[in-house]
Amino acid sequence: MFKRKFRTSPTKFLFPYLYSTHCPDEKIVTSLQSCKNISEITPIHGLMVKTGLDQIPFTLSKLLACSIQDINYAGSIFKHIQKPNLYMFNTILRAYSISENQNQVFVLFNYLRAQRIVLDEFTFVPVLKSCCKKFATWTGLGVHSIVLKSGFQLFLNVKNTLLHFYCVCQRMGEARKLFDEISGGRDLIPWNILMGGYLCASQNNVVLDLFKQLCTTGQIVGKTTILSVISAAGELNCVLTGECLHGYCIKFGFCLDLNVVSALISMYGKMGCIDSGSRVFAEVSARDVVVWNCLIDGYAKGGLLDEALGLLGLMKLEEVKPNSSTLAGLLSACASSGTLALGQRIHDYVEVQEIVLDAILGTALVDMYAKCGLLSMASNVFDMIEKKDVKCWTAMILGYGVNGEPKNAITLFHRMEQEDFKPNEVTFLAVLNACSHGGLVTDGISCFRKMVQHYGLTPRIEHYGCIIDLLGRAGLLEDAHELIKSLPIEGDATAWRALLAACRVHGNVELGKLVKGKLETLYDEHPADSLVLTSTYAIAGRIPDSKDMLENKGNPCSQTAKKEAGSSIIQLSNKEWELEV
Repeated sequence: MFKRKFRTSPTKFLFPYLYSTHCPDEKIVTSLQSCKNISEITPIHGLMVKTGLDQIPFTLSKLLACSIQDINYAGSIFKHIQKPNLYMFNTILRAYSISENQNQVFVLFNYLRAQRIVLDEFTFVPVLKSCCKKFATWTGLGVHSIVLKSGFQLFLNVKNTLLHFYCVCQRMGEARKLFDEISGGRDLIPWNILMGGYLCASQNNVVLDLFKQLCTTGQIVGKTTILSVISAAGELNCVLTGECLHGYCIKFGFCLDLNVVSALISMYGKMGCIDSGSRVFAEVSARDVVVWNCLIDGYAKGGLLDEALGLLGLMKLEEVKPNSSTLAGLLSACASSGTLALGQRIHDYVEVQEIVLDAILGTALVDMYAKCGLLSMASNVFDMIEKKDVKCWTAMILGYGVNGEPKNAITLFHRMEQEDFKPNEVTFLAVLNACSHGGLVTDGISCFRKMVQHYGLTPRIEHYGCIIDLLGRAGLLEDAHELIKSLPIEGDATAWRALLAACRVHGNVELGKLVKGKLETLYDEHPADSLVLTSTYAIAGRIPDSKDMLENKGNPCSQTAKKEAGSSIIQLSNKEWELEV
C-alpha cells in the first residue's frame, strides 16, 4: 500500500562493505589509504561523520594523514578536532611543512611547547624542514637546542634533518661536526646530504674527498652519490678526475642510467671536452630529450652555437621533440655572449614550430632580449606569456634594472604584487639592484622593509649589499656603516668594499681609512683596496697623501696591483666585435 523511495548514495556502490554503522575501523582505513585525491576522500569523510567514526582517534588520525595533499582540507579537519593527540599534531605539522604556509609550522610548534605537550622525534623533522625552506637560520638553531635538551639528537632521522638544515643554511662547519658525530650505522643518507651541501657551497674538492672516504668504508655507492661527485668534478674542471669517474661509472654499471649519462655529458661540456661528451652521447641507444639537452647545452656553453642549433635538426630526425629547456639553454648562451642574431633565429624557430611559450621558454627569451638591450622585445614577449611565474616577473624586473630603467622596474614589481604573485628573495634582489643603480633611496628602503616585515623573507648578504650600495651612492655613508656593523648575519668583503667605493665617490677619507683597515683585519688583502683609498685621497684634494701611498714600496698598490681587463661583445653587421678596456 505504501511505497518508500530510497535515495541511493554513491558511497554504497563505491564502498558496499562500509555502508554500515558497525563496519570495522580497518575497512575505513583501507579505503582511505587507497584514495588518490580529495574527491575520493570526501565521501568516506561524510560516512565517518554519519557513523560517528570521526570521533574515534584512530580513524580520525588516518583521515587527517590521507588529507595532507590538500592543506586547506586537512586544516579544516584539524580545526574541528577537540582534543588532538601528538600524532595529529605531527601530521598537520608535516602537511604545513610541504605546503607554502611554512609560518604555520612555527606557530603550531610554539603552541605545543607552550602547552607543555611531550614531543617526539617526528615533531622536530617537519619543523626543521620548514627552517630549511625559509632559510630561518636562527629558528633552526633554536630548534636544535631544544632537540639537545630533550635528548632526541640520538634519533637518526632527526640527525639527518639537522644535517640537511645546516647544509641548506651554508653552515658547513656545524654540518661537518654533526656528520662526524653520526658514528655507528651511518648509511648513505648522511653522506649524500653532506656532499650535496658542500656542492651547493662550491666546495667541490671536499665533495671528492668525501667520496674517497666513502669508498674506503665498503658501502655500495648509489646514483645520488655519483651524481653529486660528477657535478663537483665538472665544476673543478679537472679532466683527469672526470675521466676516472667516467671509468668508475662504466665499471659499476652506472652508465645504464640516463641521469648519470646526462651528468657525464654535462661534466665534459663544462670542462670544454665536448668531443668526449659527444662520445658518451653516441654510446646511448635510447636517448631522451634530457640527454639531447645536455649535449646541446655543452656545445652552447663552449661557444659553438651554430653546432648547437644544428643538433635541433638531428633531434627532429630521431623524432625527439625539443622542449622548453632545450631552447632555454640555447637562449641563455645567446644572452651570455650577446649573440642577438642567433637568439632571434631561435625565437623565429619557436614561432614557426608553434612551440608553446610557457614560463621557462618565455623567461629565457625575456632574459636574452633584456641582456641584449632590446627592452621593447623583452616586454612584448613578457606580455605574451599566458601562465607567468615568479621567475618571469623577476627576469623582466631585472631587465629594466640593468638597462637603466629603475622606475619601470618598481612599477612592474607593484603590478606583480597586484596580480597576487609572491616575490621571492631573487625578485627583491633584482628590485634592490634597480633602486641602487637608479638612486631610488626611498623605494629601495621601502622594498627592503616589505621583504622582511610583509613577506617574512630572510635577507642574505647580497640584499644587505644592495642597501649599503644604495645608501653609499646617496651619500649616506654613516648610515651604510652602521648597517654593516649591525648585520644579523656574517658580512663579507663585498659589503665593506661597496662602502669603500662610496667613500671614494664622496671623498670621505676618514671613513675610507677605517673601512680599509677593517678589510685588512678581517679579510685577505686585495690590491684594489689600496687603489680605491688612493683615489679617495685624490678626490678629497689630499694629493700629497695620495702620492705617499703610491710611492710606498711596502704597499701592495705599488707591487702587485693589477687592473683586470674588462671586455664587452657587440654585434655589428652580423659580426661580433670584442672590446677590451
